[in-house]
Amino acid sequence: MRLHVVSFGCQMSVADGGEMAAPLLARGFRAVARPEDADAIVLNTCTVRQHAEDKALSLIGRLRPWKDADPDRVLIVAGCAAERLGGWIRTRFPHVDLVVGAKSIEDYPRVVEEALAARFDALSETRAAFGAEAAPESPIGWTSSVVAPVTIMRGCNYSCSYCIVPAVRGRETYRPYETVMSEIRAKAALGAREILLLGQTVNSWHARGTDGRERRFPELLRAAAAVDGVARVRFESPHPFFVDDALIAALAEEPRTGDVVHMPVQSGSDRVLALMRRNYTADSFLGKIKRLQTAAPRIEVTTDIIVGFPSETDDDFRRTLELVERLRPASAYTFKYSPRAGTESAGLPDDVPEAGTEERLSRLNALCDGLTEAAMRARVGRDVEVLDENGGYGRARDGFRVKWGTPAEPGRLRTVRITGTMKRTLLGECQ
Repeated sequence: MRLHVVSFGCQMSVADGGEMAAPLLARGFRAVARPEDADAIVLNTCTVRQHAEDKALSLIGRLRPWKDADPDRVLIVAGCAAERLGGWIRTRFPHVDLVVGAKSIEDYPRVVEEALAARFDALSETRAAFGAEAAPESPIGWTSSVVAPVTIMRGCNYSCSYCIVPAVRGRETYRPYETVMSEIRAKAALGAREILLLGQTVNSWHARGTDGRERRFPELLRAAAAVDGVARVRFESPHPFFVDDALIAALAEEPRTGDVVHMPVQSGSDRVLALMRRNYTADSFLGKIKRLQTAAPRIEVTTDIIVGFPSETDDDFRRTLELVERLRPASAYTFKYSPRAGTESAGLPDDVPEAGTEERLSRLNALCDGLTEAAMRARVGRDVEVLDENGGYGRARDGFRVKWGTPAEPGRLRTVRITGTMKRTLLGECQ
């Protein structure tokens, strides 16, 4: 039996796809690279922005001929859009066998087994074809064969006015300390050299250990970095509110945490930030970044920014550009505001013309791209430490992707001299 997994959206969604594959792999499925070769497909959806949801729904529709060609095949639709749209998906796409929302991921193995056990048993009796091209060597959900995600919490207790995540993921739940550490050690034993800690507000994590003592995210970060075999620990995505002295100290003192922190800001206008319910001002955000980079000057910052939020004025946007100039992020993920049904901001007058939003996004991208290009040029001639993820391609400590000309076995930390740039990739020579 053959399995193909497709995940849309954030890194956490990709990691969820790996978790959802696990019970099927345990049943005897093996991963294949192409959907047309699969007996079962898990399609893990995203609904944070309309574009991501539309892509998933389009793929569901395009899988109808795959299903019609062999009704014994199994199509499972899961994740955030599945949580939001629920029964509508089954009505609109009757070829879908099972819809499992994001809130049910902890119970996913039982739900799948109860709903589809008989179908899987029948498949195992009739499927003997193993000639299809296998999926890549890295486990499903891993970024590469040496970069492993570990989900430490789910849900979000914040109420950002534009965000659908609390509705489709629920309130925050935190995985126990011992459970998280056991998974990190297991993945390191499988060859993971970098651990990516994941959560909607990942740095809000806290949990009591079996000894009764409460542990918080900075302690978990240090413990993960100390696991044998782990060369680096990263995390996505933190909330600025939980960037405190303890986290700053951990980042400054533990070199295995790398040299880059992703810190979403969303806007440079205090008025818009208040409408977004982000619980900080532009100055307080920049103040935390200053404290972080004073304690650890090596650390670069990347960020997220939304343009075209309801009622955003030219002055609001000017303040966003000013914040970017002051922050000087190594890179930025920029987005047009996407209204999500059921969120507070979806009820606000959407009075920013599409053409105006496009023009603002273009100006913002030009500024951010220029800062990224300048940061990359500044690295030419330097020796940088790179974790080899794919035999001659990997990520430097500061987050930039690096490619060099000598293929080798992944998993080693290599010193690469940067000789040039190409789009968003640094080029170099292994020393």
